[in-house]
Amino acid sequence: MSKTGKKKALFLAGLAGLVAGFSLMVVFNSMYVKSSSNESCMSCHSHPDSDASWKQSVHYNNGSGTKTDCAACHLPPEGSAKHFMAKAKTGLKDVWSYLTKDTEKIDWESKSQLEYAVNIVYNESCEACHVNLFPEGITDDGVTAHLYYEDNAEKLDLQCISCHLDAGHFNPDYQHAKLVGVPETGSGEIYAEATEVTAFENYTEKVPGTSVSIEMIAVPGGTFTMGSPENEPFRRSDESPQRSVTVSSFFMGETEVTWDQFWAFYGETMSEGRIPPEVVYMNNSRDDVDAVSGPTPPFGYPDQGWGMDDRPVITLTHYSAEMFCKWLSIKTGKKYRLPTEAEWEYAARGGTSTPYFFEGSPRKYSNRGLLRGIFGADTSVINSYAVYANNSRSRTKEPSEVKANPFGLKNMLGNVMEYCSDWYAEDAYSQLEDGAVDPKGPGSGTEHVVRGGLYSDDAADLRCAARSHTEHDAWLKTDPQNPKSIWWYSDIKGIGFRVVCEVPDGVSE
Repeated sequence: MSKTGKKKALFLAGLAGLVAGFSLMVVFNSMYVKSSSNESCMSCHSHPDSDASWKQSVHYNNGSGTKTDCAACHLPPEGSAKHFMAKAKTGLKDVWSYLTKDTEKIDWESKSQLEYAVNIVYNESCEACHVNLFPEGITDDGVTAHLYYEDNAEKLDLQCISCHLDAGHFNPDYQHAKLVGVPETGSGEIYAEATEVTAFENYTEKVPGTSVSIEMIAVPGGTFTMGSPENEPFRRSDESPQRSVTVSSFFMGETEVTWDQFWAFYGETMSEGRIPPEVVYMNNSRDDVDAVSGPTPPFGYPDQGWGMDDRPVITLTHYSAEMFCKWLSIKTGKKYRLPTEAEWEYAARGGTSTPYFFEGSPRKYSNRGLLRGIFGADTSVINSYAVYANNSRSRTKEPSEVKANPFGLKNMLGNVMEYCSDWYAEDAYSQLEDGAVDPKGPGSGTEHVVRGGLYSDDAADLRCAARSHTEHDAWLKTDPQNPKSIWWYSDIKGIGFRVVCEVPDGVSE
């Protein structure tokens, strides 16, 4: 071939390559664009309510007529390397799920919870659209919150979705605005007097001036071994050394304190303004129900849209729980308080000495381990007694969902972690004398003991001996107030409490 012919052939080959490359680019770009369309997203993401809830949200149904597409929230902004990486990762995950998962068995309800949303919504995308965080009509509370976000977003890893969970998918039960007034708790007889306790037996406490009652269980005193043996699966070092402990008889709430019960306290004592903590502490040092300074209104509805009524009250601080007990004591003339850690474990065990108050090994019920990942955990027994990761659908449940332990107490394990009166110390049992009677734990500390595990915990963390503690600063991370709330937590949902009543003088077993 002549030199001219070679040049011509090379030119044609190059031209063909350019045309082919351009054609492939057009094809791939078309695929790329189509794969980011709402129709493409919904072809794989077959959540039965996602389309309807999106069209009811402010991202679609708004006064401006602007429609925010799926990819605008669920991928980082276009043009960034993070966008392409996230798109590739999400695409591969979607294909794998489409081929291997049965959509009928997916827990869609849990997908609407914040814990899941933070992994599929990107702050950069929120900020790309919402350049002005202080639009016309924003409330003073909104200004405070957004200023806090601007100043602390990077340091505290704050996410827009944490406060705007219903922006992209409408949830009629989700409330973002500040709570106003006292939620309705139903109607009923207004009690004139508290229940008189004349015998050591179960009773129904009637709170004077309210329609609220609390079922109290008589827990007979006794001696038990506190902590876990070295061969108990999933035990931690702070559960030892085991100690023989004796506790005196007491009454304990059949369930955790409910929203209805707490709103009665809130309605009588609520503080409208931002009372300085030192003033609150001073007021609450007096034994006068009319002087008790109760909680300020929380940001949003603290039930997370899950429902109130008989569900356990959540997101409260330890101080809130203590003040509820103080109010209840003054109202009824009895001594109500939080349980000590020893009382709590004794009550949870219900006279048993096994990891749970029901039969079965933690290894059998836990999701941890290679075999459990393949074959799944056994839920046949534990599901009847505890609200936890495998049956909770990522939220609390009513007491009627579980069976009681041998003492007649419900939800001692799971549902919400429960406050104890004790300060937490990792070596608390080393400081405890064997044979101790009614021990009260360390004299001081920085965090309080919490027990029982919560709705999102693995079965391993629901053992009767499992210990945990508050994380006060972390649980207040996104609270924009200064000073921060002494009543409500902003970053923990599964925390609540139940009450103990001391046996009145003159009442014997």
